[in-house]
Amino acid sequence: MKKQTIIAMVAITLTASYLSLAHAWNLFSPNSPTSIELPNTTVPNLITNKPVKTSSSAVQVALLLDVSGSMSGLIEQAKSQLWKIMNELAVLEKPDGEPELEMALYVYGSSNAGQEKNEILKLLDFTTDMDLFSQKLFELGTSGSKEYAGEVIGNSLQELEWRAGNDHLKVIYIAGNESFAQGKISYAETCGQAVERNIVVNTIFCGDQGQGIRLGWKNGALAGKGNYFSINHNEKTVYIETPYDQQINQLNIQLNNTYIPYGAGGVKKKEQQVRQDSNAGSYSTSNMAERSKFKASKKYKAESWDLVDAYKKDKKILAESEKLPEDLKDNSVAEIEAKIQKITADRERIKTEINQQNKLRTAFIKNASKKESNKNSLEGSISKSINKLAKERGFTKVEE
Repeated sequence: MKKQTIIAMVAITLTASYLSLAHAWNLFSPNSPTSIELPNTTVPNLITNKPVKTSSSAVQVALLLDVSGSMSGLIEQAKSQLWKIMNELAVLEKPDGEPELEMALYVYGSSNAGQEKNEILKLLDFTTDMDLFSQKLFELGTSGSKEYAGEVIGNSLQELEWRAGNDHLKVIYIAGNESFAQGKISYAETCGQAVERNIVVNTIFCGDQGQGIRLGWKNGALAGKGNYFSINHNEKTVYIETPYDQQINQLNIQLNNTYIPYGAGGVKKKEQQVRQDSNAGSYSTSNMAERSKFKASKKYKAESWDLVDAYKKDKKILAESEKLPEDLKDNSVAEIEAKIQKITADRERIKTEINQQNKLRTAFIKNASKKESNKNSLEGSISKSINKLAKERGFTKVEE
């Protein structure tokens, strides 16, 4: 074997070994000077054995709600203002790409969690399924009496799959009305742990601002590098009806017709989609228009149950014939693809029309009310703080 060939083989071997070691070092020390950028995928965490997402930037919001006996007004605001909140989050983007929107939900002060769990219950891990998030909110009621803010914050840090790194917008909103210092777990400690992981903790006191300060809610926000708010949680949500609401909601019905349920749970998820339309519409046509707006955005995800979105993500889905709807199982791949392409075109056209109508709707609302509605509410608190935080983290607002 020639000397040059041997030298080349040794060089390749040493380079491969170096890259493997550097890759392993990067998993343990992502901030080290020798870190290597990982591909856009999910890899195992060598410490916890949980998957760690290494894709582009994300907006992660964990909502921690007090559901003790006096909090029915807070729950009502969460339900009635959900889609306005979602639309505030849906328009956040970064120059390097579109971030994922993930929401998680905890309740505390819940007797349904049992005494051994200190009345804390995780209802949802981080999810992109906002129909499911809506469903969980609409299932909420009040119960319990122990409001351990420090502990529920700690649980959310330990149990949720927070993205690693500083490229993400990671936020906790905790709302309630009792002492922030209740329980054996120090809020100063758990808020400090959040800050170490670049997670911001915002506190929302349901009641008088001064009382919230005395009960430690402002100190909690300071410890979490976030904002302190006080709201009137019993104030009803204000909706401004517009001439465009009905048209938008009619387009939403057409949009629903472009979803093709597939897989074992597809039909139930399709039913859930319609049910959450009904829940939103139970407040007003204006609130339903807010949900329609979100469904027309890029953040509305249905690839887990809709064949059109699933095909867009991975065309191999058509090879799994057992997951296809009954009326498509006898069709050829070419026939199914042609149908999907037609429905995709219809869906994009409908979404464009909804977005065009929504621009007119937004302008009408601005002209109809010079006074900012729902400012002293859950929605107002989240809207005000998320805009500030997003700007600080390099996110911009881009309307559809």
